[in-house]
Amino acid sequence: MSKGYWVARVDVTDPEKYKTYITANAVAFAKYGARFLVRSGAFEAVEGTARSRNVLIEFPSYQAALDCWNSAEYKAARDCRVGAATADVIVIEGYDGPQPG
Repeated sequence: MSKGYWVARVDVTDPEKYKTYITANAVAFAKYGARFLVRSGAFEAVEGTARSRNVLIEFPSYQAALDCWNSAEYKAARDCRVGAATADVIVIEGYDGPQPG
């Protein structure tokens, strides 16, 4: 079974309010086995447009990633983000196929 991922690009507009979102999302992330692989580290936009914050979250499965997004726990967290940030988020299935080389 392939892992699932959230890929998020975020511009925080109200850092204090965004802290409330970060606290609230921990409930859903713990419940669905989320693990941060990238959480707003240094980056260089080498092509296209970028946002100020980039996040990559791994889940045990694609279904767990979708279930987290659709959960009541995450909806409550998402509500905390309104007015604090603008985000682009995708939920994507991981790849377990052949690799180069």
